[in-house]
Amino acid sequence: QDDCSEFRSQFEAGGRLSCTRENDPVRDASGKQHTNKCLMCADKFKKEAQRGGQSGGTGQRNRLPTSERTKQ
Repeated sequence: QDDCSEFRSQFEAGGRLSCTRENDPVRDASGKQHTNKCLMCADKFKKEAQRGGQSGGTGQRNRLPTSERTKQ
């Protein structure tokens, strides 16, 4: 069970969480190993942000597709 509540307040809207590089391996609910709890939570938050964007969340709603951004 991964409780990332201690890191939520540090999480930025763009899917970023600044973590130290300490070596304290942990596994997430799927069994994937991460270097430490902060990095595990960063990965979790990033996936949550991506899912929110795909389902019409505000993070992605006003963004142009990559192909349109390069034309401007």
